[in-house]
Amino acid sequence: MEALAEGVIRGSFVNCSKGEAKRLTLPGKLADIEWSDLDFLGWRDPKAVHNAYVVLPREDGVVGLALQSATQPKGRVKQSMCAFCCTVHGQADVALFSARRVGAAGKLGNTVGTYICADLACCQYTRGRRSASGPKATESLSLDERVERTVANLNRFVDEVLTDNA
Repeated sequence: MEALAEGVIRGSFVNCSKGEAKRLTLPGKLADIEWSDLDFLGWRDPKAVHNAYVVLPREDGVVGLALQSATQPKGRVKQSMCAFCCTVHGQADVALFSARRVGAAGKLGNTVGTYICADLACCQYTRGRRSASGPKATESLSLDERVERTVANLNRFVDEVLTDNA
């Protein structure tokens, strides 16, 4: 992924107002981010723990999504798999995130949700730079194939958010 400027990031959000995009907390110093290690930029807002954001390059430009995380349930589930990078984590390391749909559907309160890495570090798990807390799975896919799968899964989620089905 190529480095993105603050204005590009803030202008990329499709499912929140311009005012919300202007006020959101960016992920630290953009100059310190290792952009070449990323397929998308994902972060949680340290000032509002249930707010999270993903920004990714697509064929038609950079797209950003504002996400909301659900409170972790106190259930019997011991592990979960991230829908983007397909790594298995312990219960606390995968969270349900929802994104408001665009257009009239979003104004009606329609959302799309999925379970993803709670720290949004899918790129690091995909590349083996971080270890998931769940059982270690051996995959036969190459690194390039795992990266392609992660990006394809994220793009399917973005396509759902971009669908105004009101």
